[in-house]
Amino acid sequence: MSDENHVDPGRAHFDAFKALDRDAPIEMLNLLRFKEQADYPDGHPLAGEGLSGAEAYARYGEHSGPVFRRVGGTVVWSGRPETLVIGPEDERWDAAFVARYPTAHAFLEMVSDPDYQKAVVHRQAAVQTSRLIRHAPRDAGKGFA
Repeated sequence: MSDENHVDPGRAHFDAFKALDRDAPIEMLNLLRFKEQADYPDGHPLAGEGLSGAEAYARYGEHSGPVFRRVGGTVVWSGRPETLVIGPEDERWDAAFVARYPTAHAFLEMVSDPDYQKAVVHRQAAVQTSRLIRHAPRDAGKGFA
């Protein structure tokens, strides 16, 4: 697994994920920038079909969604970024969402599922760069901290 382009998790990041509590609920912040044109590997049936990155990511959602839901995953928030207010000028995002899993075990079950692994080719073809940040849920209360 390579995180050179921040599309797939690197070994060190994945090991850090697995070292945390696996029995607690987790929420995963996803930030995505899509390629203008999807880039499927040679020989894939969709290679050269002219799909956009966003279209390829939609296929990833269609194919990975049943596994995501089977392990108890839900999307608790989703948005379309509009403008940068604070942050590096070169970090722009096409999509953002928070996925909740009942446990970290559920997330690991999803990513190791053979059907999910088949779906990942669509994500890899679609995504130029991304961020996936694990969070421990907490009560937001009445303030930011």
